[in-house]
Amino acid sequence: MAMIVAASRAFPGRSFSIHRIFSAVFLCVLLLCGCHHEIAVDTASLDSAGMSYDVIKQLKSANISTAEVAEVAKARQGGLPDSACLAVFQVYRSRKQTFDAGDRIAGLIGAGISPTTVVALAGLNQLGPESGELLATRLAGIPDEIILEIARHHAHGQPVLSGAALARMKNAGMRDATLLELARRGVPDSESANIVALRRRGFNDADILRHFTGS
Repeated sequence: MAMIVAASRAFPGRSFSIHRIFSAVFLCVLLLCGCHHEIAVDTASLDSAGMSYDVIKQLKSANISTAEVAEVAKARQGGLPDSACLAVFQVYRSRKQTFDAGDRIAGLIGAGISPTTVVALAGLNQLGPESGELLATRLAGIPDEIILEIARHHAHGQPVLSGAALARMKNAGMRDATLLELARRGVPDSESANIVALRRRGFNDADILRHFTGS
């Protein structure tokens, strides 16, 4: 009221509508309040995906966004357990990255990659577009342990046999343990044709490992 009286004295020649002034003041208050009001993120899709209340609460406390809710829901619906969903999300948060790998994770889980491996891939920052090669590698029958070794080399910018090359070696009869050792040694993909050629000439796994010691 004091504001209205002051306004009337400041402009004595003008007619003020008390109703209009109150409306203007009320609108300003609403706008100021709106600037500080945060719209609650709808997590109904996580509940529908079967995620527990406790994990949803933890995701909320990490300030999950609406877009990230949709991505986590995709991962959960794809078969990633609650604990792994939370772990992967926290890895992204620790790097200040927006979580956007829901579809890719669902694909990896669908191909038979374990949740533990998915979390490890997140830690290596290998759930981006590059995960497509890892998916193809798994579909070719290469086990998780070798996939993780490939991912570790990729993460550090080191040479390693490609998933396609490892699949050809597996089809040539080489054991998974040998493929894993070749991956650990960082044998470059450029050597894959030579390895397969030696195998076809009758070299056994031990012979091949003696020939290729890595980069």
